[in-house]
Amino acid sequence: MPQTEIRPEIVALLCDANFKHFLETGTWSHRDGRPFSKKEQTLIFQATRADLEELKAQHSRYLEYVRPYEEAPEAIQRFLAPFMEQLEEKNEEKNLGNAHEIMTEDERAEFNRLLGLMSDHPRPFTAYAF
Repeated sequence: MPQTEIRPEIVALLCDANFKHFLETGTWSHRDGRPFSKKEQTLIFQATRADLEELKAQHSRYLEYVRPYEEAPEAIQRFLAPFMEQLEEKNEEKNLGNAHEIMTEDERAEFNRLLGLMSDHPRPFTAYAF
């Protein structure tokens, strides 16, 4: 009977595999460039459909986690546009300090959240973290 249970050790190796290097060198390696040991190579080739589906699910969750970081530059521009228009109408100098002054408390919180996303970096993809 085929094994259908997810094996965390194999999923962890799959999450840390650098597939580009596998194609170029014919050997598996970790994302940091370290080659897989013979034991890791043997283990990775035992991956089942369930293990691969778990990898896919984890990677999908990671992409959802990263999306706000990737979208932050455009989101902050869209968010600030109405404030910049208000400042132009008042013939005030166009700067973030003045825009910040006309924001409500909730708007400042959203601005700070978006700014935080732009200044922070998302955590790297890691098995069972997302």
